[in-house]
Amino acid sequence: MSRFAKIAGLAVWASFAASAHAFDPSAQPILSHGTLQAAFSPWDNVEKIIIDEVGAAKKQILVQAYLLTSKTISGALIAAYRRGVDVQVMVDAEQLSKVVSSTAHVLARAGVLVWKETKYQNAHNKTIVIDAETPSSTVITGSYNFTWTAQHRNAENILISRGNPDLTARYVSNWNKHLLEAVLLKK
Repeated sequence: MSRFAKIAGLAVWASFAASAHAFDPSAQPILSHGTLQAAFSPWDNVEKIIIDEVGAAKKQILVQAYLLTSKTISGALIAAYRRGVDVQVMVDAEQLSKVVSSTAHVLARAGVLVWKETKYQNAHNKTIVIDAETPSSTVITGSYNFTWTAQHRNAENILISRGNPDLTARYVSNWNKHLLEAVLLKK
């Protein structure tokens, strides 16, 4: 390949990359604030870290889960709801229909608002946003499905961002976009 062809190819790629960002200005980098914590299963007790964060929630917890079968995490979400925290959950509709051990119905029967995401082949987000409107806002995200298997049999990761309101706002915005397309799960 000639030097000219390489340069032309790079120019086309750079133009494409620049135009991709032009379509969504909110996808720009966010300045770092607060703290970051990384944890990796099976070595770190990721499930306990998540439960501790849920247990510290004061106002609101927004969850997006591809798969939610962990009775311990679901129990912590129900406990938060019972102490007055606004807990809302979105799950992948297909996984909910295929996985009999899903705890989504348990959450719904306890009074937690649970929605099914039906628009996507895989609603593959795995996020928990805690107390978004506060200085201690927290985002938990990563590969970790909220399951027993994710802690005990898989190699998974989470990243917890605390005290970064701009990042938290992006996750809340994404959550709200998905909510517009979701269907409420009946108790």
